[in-house]
Amino acid sequence: MLSLPVLDLSIPQVDESSPGTPIPPSRKLYVETYGCQMNVNDSEIVMGVMHQNGYLMTDKPDDADVILINTCAVRDNAEKKIHERLDHLKYYKKRNRDLVVGVLGCMAERLRGELLEKKLVDIVVGPDEYRSVPELVGRAYTGEKGIAVKLSRVETYDDILPLRTDGIAAWVSIMRGCDKFCTFCVVPFTRGRERSRAMNSVVDELKILWEHGFKEATLLGQNVNSYRDEQSSKDFADLLVASARAVPGMRIRYTTSHPQDMSDKLIETQAEFENICKHIHLPVQSGSDRILKLMNRTYTVAHYLERISKIRKLIPNCALTTDIIVGFPTETDKDNAATMELMREVRFDGAFMYNYSPRENTKAWKMGDDVSDAVKTERLSAIIAQQRIIAGEQNQLCVGTIEHVLVEGPSKKSPAEWQGRTDSNRIVIFPHTELGAYIVGDIIPVKIHRANSATLFGEVV
Repeated sequence: MLSLPVLDLSIPQVDESSPGTPIPPSRKLYVETYGCQMNVNDSEIVMGVMHQNGYLMTDKPDDADVILINTCAVRDNAEKKIHERLDHLKYYKKRNRDLVVGVLGCMAERLRGELLEKKLVDIVVGPDEYRSVPELVGRAYTGEKGIAVKLSRVETYDDILPLRTDGIAAWVSIMRGCDKFCTFCVVPFTRGRERSRAMNSVVDELKILWEHGFKEATLLGQNVNSYRDEQSSKDFADLLVASARAVPGMRIRYTTSHPQDMSDKLIETQAEFENICKHIHLPVQSGSDRILKLMNRTYTVAHYLERISKIRKLIPNCALTTDIIVGFPTETDKDNAATMELMREVRFDGAFMYNYSPRENTKAWKMGDDVSDAVKTERLSAIIAQQRIIAGEQNQLCVGTIEHVLVEGPSKKSPAEWQGRTDSNRIVIFPHTELGAYIVGDIIPVKIHRANSATLFGEVV
C-alpha cells in the first residue's frame, strides 16, 4: 500500500461536463502495488497522471472513490495474490456502488478481457496506457467498462513527474520493456520492446528529487545495461556519469543488469564515482551452461565468472546479489549441483531464489514442467540454506568496520532502535535515543559489532 505524497503538485481546474473528463478534487484515489520496483514507479506515474487530473490521494481504501491495483505476472503466485485481493475488494464495492475498481500493469496486459469479465473490475490498463486512466475512470462512472492494453514502441512517460510517497529514496525508470526474450519470462509480452528515456529527462528528474530532499535514487529498467539515448548515442555508463555529476550528494543505484551487457566501461564508471553505490545485482539464474542455453540467457558460466572477477578487481568492496531459478524444465541433480557450486565460488552477499513458474506464451511453457514440486522444494531449500550461510559469512567480514549508513527511521522491531542502509545495500540496526544527533535522511558512521545473514548491528560513532 502506498502512503500520502510529499511533493506539492498543483491541482488544475477541471470540467465535469462529459464522460472521460477529469474528476473534481473531491474524488479520492487509492493505489495498491504488487511486484517489482518498476511497478512501484509505475504506480507513482499513474498517481502523477491522476493528480494532474484533479484527484486526491488516500492511503485508506475505505475513503476511496477509485481503487487501482497495480499487478505483477512474473510468477503464478503473484497472480493468485491479485485474484485473492480482488475478492476482498468486493466488500468495498458493496459499500459504495459508485466505486471504480481498476487492474493495472503486467497482469492486466496478460489476462486482458478475462479480468474485465469480473463484475468487480471496471477498467483494465496495461503498462503503456497509463495516460488513458483518467478518461477510462471517467467513463466508468457512466457505467462503461474500459480496456487499454496496447503496447508501445515509444512510450517512456518521460514528460510525467511521478507522484512519490517517500522523501528518502526514489525509483527512477530510465527505460521500459525488454528485448532479451529469456524463455521463462513474460516481460517482453507484458511490457513490450526496449525503449529508453532521453538522458536529459532522467538527469532533470534526479535534480528535482534532490531539491525535494531525496537522498537516494535507483535507476530502473528490465536491463539497464542496454540503455541508449537515441539523440546522443550515450550508453548506460554515460548516463551514470551524468547522474553522479548532476547530484553529487545523492546516492545513485541501479537495477537490473544482464551479464551479457555488463561492460568494462560500466564497471570502471561505478568504480570511479563515490556516490554511485558499490552494489551490483547481476542475475545468473543457473550455474549450468545447458540450462542457461535453454533459458536463452546468451552467456555462459565462464563469461559470468569473468565479469564477477572484473568487478572484484576494480571494485573490491562491491556487494554482489543475484537471482536464481530452481527447477527449470529438464533441470537435473547435476544442473542443480552446478548452481550450488557457482554460489560457493562467487559468494553472493544476497540472492532472490525461486521455484520455476511456467508462464503462458513463453518458449519454456512449451518445454513442459517436468521437475516435480517436491524436487523443486527440496532443491530450493538446499540453495536457500547454503546462501544463508554464505551471506552470514560475508556479513561477518563487516564486523569491526565503520559503515556509512543512510538513516531510514525506526526499525520494525523496536522504536529504541533505528535502521538504515549502507552503500552496499546492507541493512544496519543501531540504537536511537531522543538525544541522537541525526535525523531521517542523514548519512552517519556506524561501527559494526555483530552480524547475521540478513542484518548488521552497530553503534553510531
